[in-house]
Amino acid sequence: MTGLLLRRLLVVPPVLLAASVLVFALPRMVGVDPVRAVLRARTAEAVPDPATEARVRAELGLDASAVEQYLRWTGALLRGDLGYGYVSRTPVLEQVGSAAAVSGLLTVLALALAAAVGIPAGAYAARRPGGLLDRFVGAGTIAGVAVPEFVLAPWLVLVFAVGLDALPAVGWGGPQHLVLPVLVLAAYPGALAAQLVRVETVGILARPHVLVARAKGLGEHTVLWRHGARLATTSVTALAGMFVAGLLGGSVVVEVVFGIPGLGRLLHQAVPAQDLPVIQAGTLLVITVAVLAGVLVEILATALDPVLRSAERAR
Repeated sequence: MTGLLLRRLLVVPPVLLAASVLVFALPRMVGVDPVRAVLRARTAEAVPDPATEARVRAELGLDASAVEQYLRWTGALLRGDLGYGYVSRTPVLEQVGSAAAVSGLLTVLALALAAAVGIPAGAYAARRPGGLLDRFVGAGTIAGVAVPEFVLAPWLVLVFAVGLDALPAVGWGGPQHLVLPVLVLAAYPGALAAQLVRVETVGILARPHVLVARAKGLGEHTVLWRHGARLATTSVTALAGMFVAGLLGGSVVVEVVFGIPGLGRLLHQAVPAQDLPVIQAGTLLVITVAVLAGVLVEILATALDPVLRSAERAR
């Protein structure tokens, strides 16, 4: 396990280096001019004065070569200096940090709910394939996978906020503001987890060693969780890193619909404003979290799966 950890951690710096080059270069490759973005945020002039444009370019250090700009930018990143937003003129670290904390809370709660519902649902559905519970879970998982967030979110608002007046429709404050966003974010990963666990558990319960365990009088509940669902969760664990990155960076719809000041909403506002410091910092944060989550879940999946553990020890 230590060798696996070291091998995976050695991959992280080159990946993040390549990501930083892409994040730095891509806006400039598509024609985004930081100087124009700054002047657009500060003045209402359609065509900025050339002298003013030159002064701002020198102020931002954009009169240097691209390589020098990149080295200066990465050096500031390593020091924790993300600069100031073009629109708000406040430190990007504060903006991204507070937004990431909100999105991180939503991500953790959504994944916890998805695992708490999806894994048991898939496991118990696998006990009797084709039974009533299996059909019910199957219908629910199909709906959870098929219905997109931009459809589910307004319907939940319509039912629980407008119709029943039980939960707030928008805003961020007390625990009641978490319920609807977490339900929307947990729907897809929970449904997918149930599908994966159900399919894997059905196959595992048909294996010879499980049949022998049943013949020896081992209880059905013990067989299900010790020999079936525990191994089946390896597939779900392997996808957890993808879910973390997707929920952290892809919750734009949820955060916009519910008025949540998270990272997705911050990036959604920064893109049309061409607020490059915010866009670059937020994007790089999502990539970093995705890479580290991928390393963590691979190690966790290896720890849960005896076959993967044996293969790792044989190296």
